[in-house]
Amino acid sequence: MTSDGVEVDYLVVGAGAMGLAFVDVLLTETDATVALVDRYDRPGGHWTRAYPFVRLHQPSAFYGVNSEKLGLDRVDTEGSNAGHHELASGPEVVAYFDHVVTRRFVPTGRFHHLPMTEFADGVVTSVLTGERHDISARTVVDATYSNVTVPSMRAPAFPVAPGLRWMAPNEMPEIVTPADGYVVVGGGKTGVDACLWLLGRGVEPDAIRWIVPRDAWLLDRLNIQPVEAFFDSTVGGYALQLEASADAETVDDLFDRLERTGQLLRLDPAVRPTMYRCATVSRAELDELRRIRGVVRLGRVRSVEHDTITLDDGAIPTTPNTVHIDCTADGLERRPQVPVFTDGRITLQSVRTCQQVFSASLIAHVEATVSDIDHRNELCEVIAHPDTDIDWLRTTLANTRSVARWAREPGLGEWLEASRLNSMRIGDASALTEEQMAVSMRVLRSMGRAIRNLDRLLQTV
Repeated sequence: MTSDGVEVDYLVVGAGAMGLAFVDVLLTETDATVALVDRYDRPGGHWTRAYPFVRLHQPSAFYGVNSEKLGLDRVDTEGSNAGHHELASGPEVVAYFDHVVTRRFVPTGRFHHLPMTEFADGVVTSVLTGERHDISARTVVDATYSNVTVPSMRAPAFPVAPGLRWMAPNEMPEIVTPADGYVVVGGGKTGVDACLWLLGRGVEPDAIRWIVPRDAWLLDRLNIQPVEAFFDSTVGGYALQLEASADAETVDDLFDRLERTGQLLRLDPAVRPTMYRCATVSRAELDELRRIRGVVRLGRVRSVEHDTITLDDGAIPTTPNTVHIDCTADGLERRPQVPVFTDGRITLQSVRTCQQVFSASLIAHVEATVSDIDHRNELCEVIAHPDTDIDWLRTTLANTRSVARWAREPGLGEWLEASRLNSMRIGDASALTEEQMAVSMRVLRSMGRAIRNLDRLLQTV
């Protein structure tokens, strides 16, 4: 059965954070009509499948859509995030996206929401009834390309013996009987969250073993805050990053400088990280994580049996009554880079490292204001998600080049300063103190040197 046809300017596939941020700018800045299709019942993408204790790792101030703030715009006074801008919980994010769709998008009269549908070969089909929707669009927007995946969305990539207490983080709050111990599998953001949840619920650190295939360089959350109240740590931190990038003689020297100035952190001072994936922690959270002495650094898990966990470089014992927590999903996998803009198609990707919603909103603004497709792609150069330590250099170089490119584009600077999703906006420059202006000048003086030296350092690896 086929429903009556609908004609729209844009058909957006995927109602995750990037798709919603893109639609928001289109509806705000243009008179375009938009249809949004998504396989899930509620907007929010992976947030609707995330574990219940998940929170943003970066401030709510920089997340969501441009036209609607997320949260109460406050600084936390208690807990491990005290002294930092609030971090919305997963349920808060889902409720926020519901509000954005129903209270902001729908009332425009230019928006069609088609939940629980899939798009393939030019046809939108209901996953419930099989009904086909004829929708014609001038441009199709792929908001699913990043393929964000959380543990509850897939099985582990290795065999797990039946009968074990094996679970995704979603099931942790449902534990009702004591365990012999807890094994957290995965060293990324989800693993960090799982460890902090266990410690926060009174589990002794020595009852936790944390399988960390690769140690990661971590970002101090204090350096990723709204500039107005955190100028010294944010703009000052950016100046320190650029100066380290400009002055470092070797790659090792660069990381030493970044760590010495507090721009990068690590779990164990004795273990040099080889991974970088934009994970952020507060200093209080890092202190908590360092209480766990049972960190297992034997590579990736190959199999889990009733009494043994086999890894690349060894094995550790386990028991059927040990709770094993699967945090191995590659939340933001490295995808092949494709042009954002092609004829009749837009593929949403990051144009600033680990700032997906900002990237989607900027892409929508460029779509609305720039007519030449080659120039659009110049302004929206894709920056692949980081994975290794060397990717810190690559992504910082790409980000810095983009900042310089955007500064030369007429009108774009004003839009960036007005965008609430732009974590690098400074605000009213005339209100800066003399000391703050001096910090801003350090950024400008270091930018060109940083670009040249990072390019040189990358050629040595």
